[in-house]
Amino acid sequence: MLVGSAIAAVPGEFAAVLDRLPAAARDALQRQSAQWASWSPTQRAAFTRRAAAWDRLPAIERGRQRERYLAWQALPNAEREQVAAAAATYRTLPDDARKALRAQFDALDRRLQRGWLLGPVLGPDYARLQPLLAQLPEAEHAPMLHCLRDMTPAQRADLAVLVQRTAPQDRPALRKELLATSSGNRAAWLWRRLDQ
Repeated sequence: MLVGSAIAAVPGEFAAVLDRLPAAARDALQRQSAQWASWSPTQRAAFTRRAAAWDRLPAIERGRQRERYLAWQALPNAEREQVAAAAATYRTLPDDARKALRAQFDALDRRLQRGWLLGPVLGPDYARLQPLLAQLPEAEHAPMLHCLRDMTPAQRADLAVLVQRTAPQDRPALRKELLATSSGNRAAWLWRRLDQ
């Protein structure tokens, strides 16, 4: 049961349904409602303008921005700091250097561009690991990314070779085996699989 102050922070039309919402959705709605209530009229007006601008974007652009935001949220803090530092450096470059880097990125295949959403640790390896990550079941996303981030660059390079040697129909079994192998045993597992 919800306490009175939590219900009070939610607009009346939603308070009646709060108890029927899943816990995560209820908590998010309460946090957002409390945040809205704490804002000044100026802050609310600014947010309303940003929301209207968002609604005017084409659906495909909203999807791209949402994908980038969710990817950012999924990055470990250390990688967020690396990305923020790289962005700050990028902003200090002369216009022609920024345009050249932008053109270089834009020339990449869209699939490879999306691979960089995995951050500075996995982004460079994405092209080689993509066959392993293609058609990855949703339930395996977080465990696989954690596993790959836990590996050394050399281990990811060995894994990329193993992935290329593995027939597409055998890759789900390879992923399952990789996820079942502990961090301490992963190097030996890779060497053993590469020797087969």
